[in-house]
Amino acid sequence: MKRRYLTILSIAVTALLGGCGAYNGTDAVNTSSGNPAFAASLQAQDWPTYGGTADEQRYSPLDQINAGNVSGLQLAWYQDFDTARGQEATPLVVDGVLYTSTAWSKVYAYDAATGKQLWMYDPQVPGKTAVNACCDVVNRGVAYHDGRVFVGTLDGRLVALNAKTGAPDWITQTTDVTKPYTISGAPRVARGKVYIGNGGADFGVRGYVSAYDEQTGKLAWRFYTVPGERGKKDGAASDDILSKLASPTWFGDKYLELGGGGTVWDAIVYDQELNQLYIGVGNGSPLTLKDRSEGKGDNLFLSSIVALDPDTGKYLWHYQEVPGETWDFTATAQIMLATLDIGGANRQVLMHAPKNGFFYVIDRRSGKLISAEKFAPVNWAERIDLKTGRPVETPGARYENSAFLATSAGAGAHSWQPMSYSPKTGLVYLPTQMLAALYNHEEGFKIEPGQWNLGYDMMTSKMPSDPVVQAQIKASLTGWLSAWDPVAQKEVWRAEHDGPWNGGTLATAGDLVFQGTAAGTFDAYRASDGKKLWSFAAQSGVMAGPVSFQSGGKQYIAVLAGYGGAVPLSLPSFDGPTTPINGRVLVFSLDGTAKLPAKTAAVAPPIIAPTFAMSADRVETGRLLFGKVCAACHGLEAWSGGIVPDLRRSVALHDAQLWQDIVIGGALQDNGMVSFAKSLTPHQAESIRQFVGDQAKTLANRNGLKP
Repeated sequence: MKRRYLTILSIAVTALLGGCGAYNGTDAVNTSSGNPAFAASLQAQDWPTYGGTADEQRYSPLDQINAGNVSGLQLAWYQDFDTARGQEATPLVVDGVLYTSTAWSKVYAYDAATGKQLWMYDPQVPGKTAVNACCDVVNRGVAYHDGRVFVGTLDGRLVALNAKTGAPDWITQTTDVTKPYTISGAPRVARGKVYIGNGGADFGVRGYVSAYDEQTGKLAWRFYTVPGERGKKDGAASDDILSKLASPTWFGDKYLELGGGGTVWDAIVYDQELNQLYIGVGNGSPLTLKDRSEGKGDNLFLSSIVALDPDTGKYLWHYQEVPGETWDFTATAQIMLATLDIGGANRQVLMHAPKNGFFYVIDRRSGKLISAEKFAPVNWAERIDLKTGRPVETPGARYENSAFLATSAGAGAHSWQPMSYSPKTGLVYLPTQMLAALYNHEEGFKIEPGQWNLGYDMMTSKMPSDPVVQAQIKASLTGWLSAWDPVAQKEVWRAEHDGPWNGGTLATAGDLVFQGTAAGTFDAYRASDGKKLWSFAAQSGVMAGPVSFQSGGKQYIAVLAGYGGAVPLSLPSFDGPTTPINGRVLVFSLDGTAKLPAKTAAVAPPIIAPTFAMSADRVETGRLLFGKVCAACHGLEAWSGGIVPDLRRSVALHDAQLWQDIVIGGALQDNGMVSFAKSLTPHQAESIRQFVGDQAKTLANRNGLKP
């Protein structure tokens, strides 16, 4: 995914230059075991699951903090983590203990009322694993049940930790370590099993979801989301349905070289009312239908919501949002369950607002589409046909014969950042954004192991030097908080943000919605009308989903701060050098007295004007190579977003041998900068150095520096 976001900026350059809800206070929660009594005992004070409750509505019934007094909300405590990489986790709170994962799959436990650290677990993920992570070394959260905390690690392990000590009870490798699989999503626990998916479709893997025995870590079942070699069975729960239903929708065998994709990297939800497990399936590999399946076929179960039997993994039903997916419109965004009054009848539904920009309401008994409308002005499809459930696509949107400028693309009109639903207002609070992209098929596409095997041309534009045009590009990257009525399928209010990639949301019974922003604030809005009532300067972008809990009779709000992830890595910093601070957990109460330390001014390494020789041909060659191999982490045209080092300021830039030692020799692989010897020749690495050197020269000239 990450490299696709470069198109967002690349194409912004091109473009500019050319209801009612049912809520039951005793049964809306189930941490996993199907035990309503356990759920009811936790609901009043804890946040025991990733989505707060089994339905993942991210709604807190606590109202001590409310629209009338939230202006007095203060920081109660905070704790710093040991890394400045992206923080995407939703904390859990169980019996007075706050558990959270952080970047590099580390897990912390704190006293929820005081912030005292109780333990920390470091799975010691090898730094070289970072190269397989499309979207930073993030982790979105842990699961808790029956005295254990479960976490998936970036290198594909599933770990069960003793909740009191943090010591591992068992560790299971869930992926083939010879392939570029990763885990960034939170596990779910239900019916004695731990459910986990994985990522890696961008680099070439075959997707699946697995269930492991909660007590032992032994594999219970596995469901593959796309077919494997024809006529060959996996001995998995998916064998029959893949043969019967999915395989006929795939053509040729090109997809087998990269596994086909379809990774389940985020949404996994257990429905305790219907005893069904729902998974959201990702993009294909290669991403383009033309290169993956001879340009035809629906390619089940890509971009689909699939319902499974949680005990056996048996297929129950599916709904495919984007047949023949070719834009990275995954169905992996959060799946939310609810009972809604639709046409005078209570319907058990799931709600989904995926990357493609349509808000779906689906009958979760049958998988039948009830309604779907645009929640953002996307242009790849005109509408969703309610009779067939299929999109009515815009002519030319598949960029088969010419490029297509999409108003929103791989980054999504809504990505992984959680939405929330308030049964009091009947509204869904949805982080929304618009980031344009130009799709243009990559002629002569060929598979390159270890690289982004997408099938469309990524780098077609150069960053303009005019500051006015740069400001226009920045302004074109927009985001907002949308209050969406899922029954009427319309927006009720919105709160505009300064840019995209803002945080997840939390709705509370206090008529409040909380959300963090990429700009570094954590805000509270009145849920009924969107009026901003409170704001806190978090000192760092806030992407994660907030939670609310009660301890000692006092309500708290908690959220992780720490900017990073896919878009922040690849988008450049338009406002000059940044110095990211380490991630933090922030906890608020009405009587809080804690203060954050003063934020230090950004200090960037000095600019040193290059003196080595650079030829125009090699600079241009290096530019194209950089866009393909390096820009996903180091920013479009080497304009670093500040999450990882700015190569224009690197001392290695001025030492040709040191540059080779790092890029080809892997001297910094423990820091995540692995060897690219399989992807680049030393000659190509030098061309990249010359391109970065040329960018450094431009930067030096802009700052009045001479060689």
